[in-house]
Amino acid sequence: MKRVQLGATGIGIFPLIYGTLPLGPLQAGITPREGGRLIRHALEQGVTMLDTAALYGTYPHVREGLDGWRGEVTIATKTHAADAATARAHVEQALRELGRERLDIVHIHGARVADPFTERAEVLEALLTMKQEGKIAHVGFSSHYIEAFRKAVSHPEFEVVHPLINKNGMGILDGTAAEMAVAIAACARSGQGVYAMKALAGGNLIAEARQSMAFVAGLEGIHGVAVGMLSEQEIDANVAFFEREVMDEAVWQGLESRSRKLLIMEQFCKGCGKCIEICGSKALSLVGGKAVVDEAACVLCGYCGSGCPEFFIRVV
Repeated sequence: MKRVQLGATGIGIFPLIYGTLPLGPLQAGITPREGGRLIRHALEQGVTMLDTAALYGTYPHVREGLDGWRGEVTIATKTHAADAATARAHVEQALRELGRERLDIVHIHGARVADPFTERAEVLEALLTMKQEGKIAHVGFSSHYIEAFRKAVSHPEFEVVHPLINKNGMGILDGTAAEMAVAIAACARSGQGVYAMKALAGGNLIAEARQSMAFVAGLEGIHGVAVGMLSEQEIDANVAFFEREVMDEAVWQGLESRSRKLLIMEQFCKGCGKCIEICGSKALSLVGGKAVVDEAACVLCGYCGSGCPEFFIRVV
């Protein structure tokens, strides 16, 4: 299978990375057993890296998929903590729930953080301390801000970065796709491993999936692309593309005919506004005391659902 070096980390990966967000309660809400079955299928087809996060609720799915697995695997997780104590708790949780002695990559989960070096300085220090303790192999960060990656070039303590990029620039908070592409290339040239998120804009670009995937995979400095997959057919189609650039017309027409949306159970919404505070894309607002979504702005990440105290929001 094809292998790409993830920057200067020494980690070789298959360039398709399994994004586990859609498996968990923020999106499809499938069982750990079913999610684990899909993860195992991806590993058996040649995928070598999994992307998860404390926020996603998918550690049980990952552990199920890895149960008995003897092949190679790299796990990247994230902490959305704003302080050192919570960051340490998130790392300890990941180690415990994933059954690992060391985490391969831990990102500062900063979708709305433009400057992780000041806004998350305490968290960065905690992660670097845990790296010294042997609990983390590599420290990184994820963001929807171009500025964060521009700054990252001069910060080698971040060995891996996880930027949002798609051909329409949807979800980028401070510029265009072309500007983000320039920042990504600079990070890669500095030796940082780069793997992209939201190549399909959370599902908004499903109808143009082949074109959208090829755009991101072809950018200078992209070592891998994290893709959420909910069926063996999706996994097989994506593996074939990343391995041989093969795209079965009938299969991809079927995959591109799907649609996704953010479901808000308006009849139960109490208008607390917590989902609006979380939304980095500014796609949510209160209208008549109920949360409503601007579908043109929503990147279907599902993070808003984590803030709903009644669990009335989901990507479907």
